[in-house]
Amino acid sequence: MAKPTARIEPLAALKPDLYQRAWQSVPHPTLPLLATTHANQVTVFSLSTLSQHSVLAGGHTRSVRSVTWQPAQPAGRLRLVTGSFDASAGLWTWDGTGAGAGAGGGETKLEMEITLDRVDEEEQQNEEEEWEFNLVLEGHEHEVKDVAFSPSGQYLATCSRDKSVWIWEDVGAADGDDEWETVAVLSEHDGDVKAVAWCPDVPGRAARGRYSADVLASASYDNTVRIWREDADGEWVCVAVLEGHDGTVWGMQWEPRPEGNKFPRLLTFSADATIRIWSLREEEEEEEKEGEGGSRLFRSGLGGIPNTMRRSMREDWDCTAVFSKVHTREIYSASWSAKTGIVASAGSDGIIALYREESETAAAAAAATTTTVEVTPESAWRVLGTVSNAHGPYEINHITWCKRFDPGAGERRGEEEMLITTGDDGVIRPWQVRIS
Repeated sequence: MAKPTARIEPLAALKPDLYQRAWQSVPHPTLPLLATTHANQVTVFSLSTLSQHSVLAGGHTRSVRSVTWQPAQPAGRLRLVTGSFDASAGLWTWDGTGAGAGAGGGETKLEMEITLDRVDEEEQQNEEEEWEFNLVLEGHEHEVKDVAFSPSGQYLATCSRDKSVWIWEDVGAADGDDEWETVAVLSEHDGDVKAVAWCPDVPGRAARGRYSADVLASASYDNTVRIWREDADGEWVCVAVLEGHDGTVWGMQWEPRPEGNKFPRLLTFSADATIRIWSLREEEEEEEKEGEGGSRLFRSGLGGIPNTMRRSMREDWDCTAVFSKVHTREIYSASWSAKTGIVASAGSDGIIALYREESETAAAAAAATTTTVEVTPESAWRVLGTVSNAHGPYEINHITWCKRFDPGAGERRGEEEMLITTGDDGVIRPWQVRIS
């Protein structure tokens, strides 16, 4: 039986072209909107019209490198946070709560505007004025490299060249005020902190009862990823250090939909041109290993103290897969599809690559047919397809899966997925993926 392959086909680029290097494009969690960072501003595109929806400008004095949408906002209201090389994070709000005339009588002005098949140019320019720059979050000493909201939207994580991660809490949410407090400053990385990512709200997230449900990961130029949790005393502590990459860890993504009630795995990608999967060791496995080998020294991030003394603060994570090496240079971005489980990656070599995990049965069968090849974690993930020079000679800075809302999706509008790549050429490129 032939193994499935993937065709990655270009769709029409989002308009207008930005004509300058773009860093990141982040889809809204529920609405057909895409926020792209470039220069010192953000352009929001409608995924329904594949054209510009609005622009956020005037809030930062230097390059905006990252953006995150705050979830769980009231109908008709948008809020996002931008991270800039001016060492600050900015809070923006778009209020489009004017009543619409939808068929059901409850469609908001915002929902109507982003789902129209055609957007009037004058109306589009007016919408640019709807964004308000509400608040500046200051404290980092150097460039803010990434920003990320927790699943509930209560917490915001920011990271910086100053080697720190800050956690902020939205304390004004109940009163509708823009009031944020710093609840933690985490400074255990030995290099610039490149990215932060919160574990998604899935059943297995709260498996470890001695911590709060929220879990944060941070990636650094020190070649490591750290896992952070809030303990019973309200202190954010590093519970694990993931070591294995031979270069800067550019970022990571949590498994969006783990099987059963398992704790989500973590995918990391690096300047060493590799992608790795990390899994939290189950309690039973930890106890068995400790019984066999006695007390062990655990991760260096917790000072090398024997686990018999600081058992409650330690977690063991194992690298359970290393993807086949496709990229020839640094991998800047990777995205794990919640719908299909397919991972897409891109980077400085201009290549887009797709990978799919094979079942344990399939992997075992493949291994059984080849007596000269040792079974390794790498065999569990297979390359489905690649595209070279996806942005011509330019580097690809970001890749993400998002739902299609454009007319070309037909009856599968809002269900079918596509890829979005963002590159140095300032073109935001959608891609259709066909598995055959």
